[in-house]
Amino acid sequence: MVCCFPSTPKKLAMTVGCFLSGAALFVVGMHYSYVKVAPQQARIKARNDFVRDRLRKKFGKPKP
Repeated sequence: MVCCFPSTPKKLAMTVGCFLSGAALFVVGMHYSYVKVAPQQARIKARNDFVRDRLRKKFGKPKP
């Protein structure tokens, strides 16, 4: 892509700074998303086990 105006070192530094700030925010968000996945999966598994046990008790089906 051809630039219309010549770039200055200050503009280049600002561009690199903005890019690095955005990349850092992306990485932090990805880290928090990864950290919070395991507790959610454990909570879903516990809820599913509870519902299955309740249904087995209610309808009298043995565990497979």
